[in-house]
Amino acid sequence: MLARIFGSYNMWRPGMAIDGGTYVFGSDHGRLSLHTGRTGLGRRAGHDLTIEASSWQGRASVDTTEPASSSVAMAVEVNSLKVVEGTGGLKPLTAGDRAEIVRALRGDQLLHTAKYPDIRFVSTHISGSPDAFALHGDLSIVGRTRPITVDCTMIGARRVQGSAIVALSRWGIGPYSVFIGALKLADEVGVEFETELVPTEAGMP
Repeated sequence: MLARIFGSYNMWRPGMAIDGGTYVFGSDHGRLSLHTGRTGLGRRAGHDLTIEASSWQGRASVDTTEPASSSVAMAVEVNSLKVVEGTGGLKPLTAGDRAEIVRALRGDQLLHTAKYPDIRFVSTHISGSPDAFALHGDLSIVGRTRPITVDCTMIGARRVQGSAIVALSRWGIGPYSVFIGALKLADEVGVEFETELVPTEAGMP
């Protein structure tokens, strides 16, 4: 998703840290997490979840002479999603609870991993400044592609963090529910990431 490398022509100026070329990023150099909420009459019994992806990769192509030609693409392996924290609720989240949530995520009701093993993002254009910008692109989940905007901030010469809101219903994903529908996963899921951009000439494929 990512970096000071994306911008309109007036975003480029001498002395920028990012040079033209190809960069890779992902789980070897950063973190990506999902944050869910809850709704329904039984929401007090449920948990707000933090889910992390342990396998995700991306590639960015930087063109300093024609910045509009710069691009980025990334993919997240759905089977690498794991529940790392659950807050709130009437009782602590158990290991069994976490395993059940992961099974639900991978199942037909939500992400249908057997048929759609990856979540993919491809950039289209950006807006903003080199240090704080919005990356616009297409997000593909369960075979459906919808536009999305990712808000990004540079926090180092080659390190970037960002966030986005994914409304699951836009991708045709129904709410995960328990207790005969009394407790439901909220439609909007927050996505956060932080990663280093690594030049391919530094030994990366």
